Amino acid sequence: MMKLIYWVPLLPLLGFLVNGMGRRKLSKSAVSLIGCGTVLVSFLISILIFLEVKAPGFQAHPFELFPFIRAGNLNISFSFLVDQLSVLFLLIITGVGTLIHIYSTAYMKEEEGPHYARYFAYLNLFVFSMLLLVLGSNYVVMFMGWEGVGLCSYLLIGYWFKNGEYNDAAKKAFIMNRIGDLGFLLAIFWMIGQYGSVNFSDVFSRAPETSLTVVTGITLLLFIGATGKSAQIPLYTWLPDAMAGPTPVSALIHAATMVTAGIYMIARSNILFTLAPLSQHVVAVVGLVTALFAATIALKQNDIKKVLAYSTVSQLGYMFLGLGVGAYTGAVFHVMTHAFFKALLFLGAGSVIHAMHHEQDIRNMGGLRRYLPVTHLTFLIGCLAIAGIPPFSGFFSKDEILAAALVKSPLYYVFGVIGALMTAFYMFRLYALTFRGKFRGTHDQEHHLKESPSAMTVPLIVLAILAAVSGFLGVPEIFAPDAHWLHHFLSPIFEDSMQIAGPSMEMGHGTELALMFGVVAAIALVIVWAWRTYSRYEKSDAAETGLGKVLQDKWYVDEIYDAVVSRPLKSLSIFLDDVVERSGIDGIVNGVGRVVQYGSRQFRLLQSGQVGSYILIMVIATVLFFILQLFWKF
Repeated sequence: MMKLIYWVPLLPLLGFLVNGMGRRKLSKSAVSLIGCGTVLVSFLISILIFLEVKAPGFQAHPFELFPFIRAGNLNISFSFLVDQLSVLFLLIITGVGTLIHIYSTAYMKEEEGPHYARYFAYLNLFVFSMLLLVLGSNYVVMFMGWEGVGLCSYLLIGYWFKNGEYNDAAKKAFIMNRIGDLGFLLAIFWMIGQYGSVNFSDVFSRAPETSLTVVTGITLLLFIGATGKSAQIPLYTWLPDAMAGPTPVSALIHAATMVTAGIYMIARSNILFTLAPLSQHVVAVVGLVTALFAATIALKQNDIKKVLAYSTVSQLGYMFLGLGVGAYTGAVFHVMTHAFFKALLFLGAGSVIHAMHHEQDIRNMGGLRRYLPVTHLTFLIGCLAIAGIPPFSGFFSKDEILAAALVKSPLYYVFGVIGALMTAFYMFRLYALTFRGKFRGTHDQEHHLKESPSAMTVPLIVLAILAAVSGFLGVPEIFAPDAHWLHHFLSPIFEDSMQIAGPSMEMGHGTELALMFGVVAAIALVIVWAWRTYSRYEKSDAAETGLGKVLQDKWYVDEIYDAVVSRPLKSLSIFLDDVVERSGIDGIVNGVGRVVQYGSRQFRLLQSGQVGSYILIMVIATVLFFILQLFWKF
């Protein structure tokens, strides 16, 4: 079955080509079948490969497709690496991607045929790029997929390209990712100079012999790349604006692709980061600050998708915290559980928006549980999972990260718990304003409220089941010894890092249980507080004031970036265009042309055709000639 690995990324690529080139000829049914079918078959192949990888005695090895770059001693092949980490991401990308594709067939049904096909072509290309990213056996192939998902995010965020604001959001995502990508690219060049190779096996085997300064420099540059792709401070502001695209796109970006790329890259490079304690500390601090900062913003957002967007930024911060404290399995575990419950929440939000005829302000909703029973129940499961209520999945993965943070530093743990409490509050504020209380929309909206079609609700049900039970893949040892299946599955990927890091201090089971149940109790109290407060919410025209206004306006970070970065760059570009280029360079070039043109016009006057004028010129020239001869002698 391993020989089928090439078909996993190839099928979505073929779907992109067929739907893209045949967008004006294919029917919507054909487009849907091609778009969904290619990703579904990739998922089925991924399952077969996963079964082979998890079998006893499996040994990871690269599969070379063809030589790619050869220059001197540098030999970079286009090859794939199939191991426990890559196959886990294959299942997440193709599995969740399939559900999002199926959901899209109903959500995007109002689109015209060519645009409908264009949407699915872009979606297939997005899945292909992410698969290429996680399958690459070297950093160059990973970077190709990395750039591919950046391109696809631009295409899909700006899918409705006739809207100027959506185009601006797409450009913002593209440009901010390019900033991070420069760091990744510099790290690749540094590896080539240091190791003469970018293959994972070569780099990781030689890294322990490399100086600490070099490893720290490379890992910090890699982290800059991860900061852009996975929306960490200061390169996070593109992700909330990515809501401009269709809601299924938001689910794909936030759950199964793109934003998890930075987590995957650091998890894949775990040996390098373990050898660079400073880089690990930077990763942990930036992740924790991002988790808290984004959570504060989510507390006061009123756009249903914006709340979930800042929630994603915050949850990504927890994943980076896990990576930074050496809990690589915990971080990947949270990637998996987050993929399920965040895809569920975004698709649930899409179902709400669909029923509300594109209304996204949660202040204009309320009481929707009566009209959207399936959406309501599945959305509630997603909220419980992300809040960390047992036995839902988010409880297990987030608890593993917090436990590792406590061992590393009590401060990490305390701030991590504060972030978890804020997560519970803003998610159940969102839930209560949307589904509880009385309906606050218009009479026309209420009259047309009905549950979404089965193409949308079935993916919600599947994701709700996964969000509810996937946490049992990582049950802590205090509940059942050796029950953490994911830890055993991924141990070949992280065992070298664990040996380098050495044994860490462990908490007693009693302490761990006390802290765990204390946090769960605090989260439950916060949920009750938010539930009761916002179930009785009455719509008001009163504007937020004080800190609430600051949080609603997202700490004015976008305004600060605009004042400090955008406007000065625009002013500089205007100066260079108007003064340097037009008045300077163009002025000199055009001036030379004008001088030559003027001189030629004057010189041609000498050719008047009048004999008297010619004789006069000859006399003047002769006199000047003799005068010059006289002065020359003296």
